[in-house]
Amino acid sequence: MKTGTPVRINGTSVHFDEMTVQPGDTDFHKFSYMGEPRNLPQLPCWITYTNKQVHERLMASIADSPLFNGQIQSIGPRYCPSIETKLVTFADKDEHQLFLEPEGTNTNEYYLNGFSSSLPIDAQLEALRMIPAFRDLEVYRPGYAIEYNYFDPTQLKHSLESKLVDGLFMAGQVNGTTGYEEAAGQGIVAGINAAKKCGGSEPFTMKRDQSYIGVLIDDLVTKGVDEPYRMFTSRAEYRILLRQDDADARLTELSHNLGLASTERCNHWLKKKAAIEELENFCQNYSVKAAYINEGLKALGSTELQRGCKLIDLIARPGLTLDNLSNLIPALKEKIESISDRKEEIVEAAEIKMKYSGYITRERELADKMIRLENIKIKGKFDYNSLQSLSTEARQKLTRIDPETMAQASRIPGVSPSDINVLLVLMRR
Repeated sequence: MKTGTPVRINGTSVHFDEMTVQPGDTDFHKFSYMGEPRNLPQLPCWITYTNKQVHERLMASIADSPLFNGQIQSIGPRYCPSIETKLVTFADKDEHQLFLEPEGTNTNEYYLNGFSSSLPIDAQLEALRMIPAFRDLEVYRPGYAIEYNYFDPTQLKHSLESKLVDGLFMAGQVNGTTGYEEAAGQGIVAGINAAKKCGGSEPFTMKRDQSYIGVLIDDLVTKGVDEPYRMFTSRAEYRILLRQDDADARLTELSHNLGLASTERCNHWLKKKAAIEELENFCQNYSVKAAYINEGLKALGSTELQRGCKLIDLIARPGLTLDNLSNLIPALKEKIESISDRKEEIVEAAEIKMKYSGYITRERELADKMIRLENIKIKGKFDYNSLQSLSTEARQKLTRIDPETMAQASRIPGVSPSDINVLLVLMRR
């Protein structure tokens, strides 16, 4: 397979006043419970565009691109194409958007997202200098492309241990992925399981309704790859359950049980969990009188109440939030202000759970149905080639992949619902 990277730019040579600024987020979200807030400056990104002159210069050197002259014949990532691939694929486009991203607070180095390239450095430089903001451009390193070898990931168990070599765990691009996050996600699972293998413990795996790492690994070992794999939210069928606000709820205690998350971190989560539940319980039990709140609802553009209701019923309405309702209900404001730590996160998590409870419950039920199939172990139970009631494609793919569970078998491309029904009938026998 093939991957590439863009040119690294010296920011002192860029005319930022001729680009569009993209400010960073400055809200309350943080990555960790641990430590005091660090008031690092939030550096902006910048947007500019290629133009016809840039395209003409790049196309003039297309024969020197290893991607197009036969030097590199591998498959590149579909969603991160090189600039020359974009020019060939989208020949009707006169411009392509570029994002200039700072590499850090103590460097002038910038990353030009959208300009991955394997063209010679002189072609890259001359083309970029045809963009007004880059007319005096200096670079630290040109973009480049590499090829890498990978093993078919259907040869792996969900623990990322090889089915062929006992005790060999594999993670990263060698499994057919591309991207830092994909490699890191596999790396922690492979590392956990290598340690557990040495200690004689049962392997650790994550399910598709538990984490995006679980989706990624299941996709790799069940479906295999025919191009560099990247993790997208659209690949997860349970993405209402895999939210940003509930990552700690899904994974902190699991991590603590493995000996990874410290007791201090776990206690931070348990404190937050209790505060979320307390706020939810308050909203479920607090009664709101129509005469008391209708004037405020009208001001917020919401329908007036005909009779009293529980506070949680108001939160379910579009446009109503814990924040704006707290201005109408002193008891709610007092409850929110009593939260001593990570107030914004707790309010956000509680509100999401209440506002979208119907969708969350429905998806949880769907996931639980699939979990029942996860509990049906089929590895080693069938000689698939002898089961003539299965389709030919199903026999071939089930034999090659040898799935651990009925649920994994159901996700193999080419294995139909009727094939799964045949296996379920045979399992009952």
